Amino acid sequence: MVNEGGPVEADETVETIQREMTAFARRARASAGRMHPELSLVSYTLLGHLEESGGCRATDLAAHYALDKSTVSRQVAALEQARLIERRLDPDDHRVQVLHLTEAGRQILAQVTDSRRAAFRERLADWPADDLERFADYLVRYNAWVRPEGED
Repeated sequence: MVNEGGPVEADETVETIQREMTAFARRARASAGRMHPELSLVSYTLLGHLEESGGCRATDLAAHYALDKSTVSRQVAALEQARLIERRLDPDDHRVQVLHLTEAGRQILAQVTDSRRAAFRERLADWPADDLERFADYLVRYNAWVRPEGED
């Protein structure tokens, strides 16, 4: 056995983090379906990125989210079929097609974003401001980590 704060305790803490992050992801996927039945969590995320970026190529989406190109292709096709996004020629390079939100896509994204914000506010309503700030800082720090070059 190792002293308090040693590897055994750290392993248990990492296991707790992994378990809770998995539960968080499951809950996020489930709530996405409740907020808008036709809009999966991945679709919502892609729409959000297109809004933030002002449009981008499908390959840019795949690279940004570290998704397989075929996964993004299927998602993009579904979003196009639902008329939430459209392809436009890049004004600088007419060989390139850039994905953009349609007006319907903007409206649905705004509705789902408002619903998600309300759900987070409700869930976090009793948290002290200091806890919220720390939690936000930790999430930003966790999500900012980038795997060093050369590691698989």
